[in-house]
Amino acid sequence: MKLSVIILAAGQGTRMKSVLPKVMHKLAGKPMLEHVYNRSVELGTDDIHIVYGHGGEHLHDYCSDFNVEWVLQDEQLGTAHAVQQASPHIDDDHIALILYGDVPLIKSSTLRTLIDNVTADTVSLLTVDLQDPGGYGRIVREDNEVIAIVEHKEATELQKKITEVNTGILAIQASFLNEYLNKIDNNNVQGEYYLTDLIELAVKDGKKILTSQPENMYEVEGVNDRNQLSRLERIKQQDLAEAIMAEGASVADPARVDIRGDLVIGNDSFIDINCIFEGKVSVGKNVTIGAGCVISDSTIADGCVIKPYSVIEKAIIDNNVEVGPFARLRPGTRLKQNSKVGNFVEVKNTQLGEGSKASHLTYLGDTDVGSKVNIGAGTITCNYDGANKHKTIIKDGAFIGSDSQLVAPVTIGENSTIGAGSTITRDTEDGALTLSRAAQKTIKGWEKPKKK
Repeated sequence: MKLSVIILAAGQGTRMKSVLPKVMHKLAGKPMLEHVYNRSVELGTDDIHIVYGHGGEHLHDYCSDFNVEWVLQDEQLGTAHAVQQASPHIDDDHIALILYGDVPLIKSSTLRTLIDNVTADTVSLLTVDLQDPGGYGRIVREDNEVIAIVEHKEATELQKKITEVNTGILAIQASFLNEYLNKIDNNNVQGEYYLTDLIELAVKDGKKILTSQPENMYEVEGVNDRNQLSRLERIKQQDLAEAIMAEGASVADPARVDIRGDLVIGNDSFIDINCIFEGKVSVGKNVTIGAGCVISDSTIADGCVIKPYSVIEKAIIDNNVEVGPFARLRPGTRLKQNSKVGNFVEVKNTQLGEGSKASHLTYLGDTDVGSKVNIGAGTITCNYDGANKHKTIIKDGAFIGSDSQLVAPVTIGENSTIGAGSTITRDTEDGALTLSRAAQKTIKGWEKPKKK
């Protein structure tokens, strides 16, 4: 049978104390809802329905690339009511899988087992055993067969001793889902339509309830406040660190690395402590990333050394490049192989050619640097005239002396030399020395200012 997924995401999440819908709060750099959506896609379905309520404009703006049907729940009248908003849009011959936008760490393997248990005569339910089941709906059994789920507020004292509880995640044939939803009433303490009542209705109709459990308890933990979110964040980060180590990379301390997006890293690479990876980052083989680096939406090829406390954003770094420490690569940076960007160097919208070096205290903006160029300490490309950006071109083999200012638009000739302390405002010739300095003079008898 084909699969359809209903993701419930209508709750406001008042305990988050935020203007954002609860499911938009981020875990590992992505909204919780995106994690659940990604697991749904991994199951091989493109029939996904998201039931939303509060903050719909935020959901639509951020999740505009989701291939889903958005379903509005105007009033929040319970979980069964929420599912009922989407279920009529699902074909009767599909399996319907119910997920929650604030349960972000569910694994596709767990869901696959759940789905495989569904037949025309069964409902598949995900449960867990808790030492302290307080607040959760209890799984009531007779002769080891599930006969009902009783909400905590409705449970008897004997039923409250049951440790097997409902996670809310279930799979069922869509034709039965619609049939049972129409029979659920709100005759309970909360005055809501409980999805859990579906189980008792299915049992009365002769259906068998098959249960399965996740490999890890955290897979079914929901988020109601920021403390719970931070706890799941550390669990997720541990999982991500273990995954890259399993692929052959080393992590100095999995508790001190944050992957806030998608990181692909080659074998024999090393990540030191307190590094942050954001967006889509690709790191090659045998790369060393020093402590405290922040790398986002960038590609780093094989054999590179990224020294501590470097910040790299939307940059492309070729093989065997050295960066840092304390370097900043801004968007549009391309470092060709064997080049070097050293300490306190900032690079923006610039290509640094093969074997070229800017080792200290330099700003290169809107610059095209050729191969085997040496850029001395304190060099600045003056690319902005107050209204427009202009380009600097430094051709192959040029040598830029320390403390030079290259006022764009300007071209520095091939194999030419710029004398230290020069301000260059016009193109320079190939192979020539160009410099601009005032004549040195000495004023005798000059007295330093004194404090009053």
